[in-house]
Amino acid sequence: MARYTPPPQSKLGQIFDVIVLLALTVGALYIPLWLGMAGSAQLHDTVDAPSWESLQQNATMVEQWAKLGFADAEAAAPLITARFDYSFSFFALIAVIVTVLGYYTMMLKLSEKEYRDVIAEKFGEE
Repeated sequence: MARYTPPPQSKLGQIFDVIVLLALTVGALYIPLWLGMAGSAQLHDTVDAPSWESLQQNATMVEQWAKLGFADAEAAAPLITARFDYSFSFFALIAVIVTVLGYYTMMLKLSEKEYRDVIAEKFGEE
C-alpha cells in the first residue's frame, strides 16, 4: 500500500493563510470593542459626589489606588464602579448558533471532498 503524500502548498499560499488567520483573530478580538459590545467598562453606577467612603474603599484600597495614580476619588470612580453587563440577547444567541452550525456544515462538506480524494488515491476508485 502506497503511503499518502499530500500535495505541497506554495510559500505564497502559506503566507496568504497566515495573513487571513491573523486578520480573523484580530477581527474577532477587536470588532466587539469597535461595536461597543465589550466588557465591564460599559455600565457605571453613578455617584454624585464620589469620595473614597462612597466608593466603599478602605484605607488599604485607597493607598493602592494612589499607587496606581488615582489619588483623587473622582478620577477613580469610573473604574471602581464599572460593572459587567450580564444582559442576554436572543439575537446574539441565534447569531452564534447560526455561525457555529454554518461553519460545521462547511467543514463537513469540504472535508468530505478531501477525504474522498485521499481514499480514492490510496485505495483506488470504487
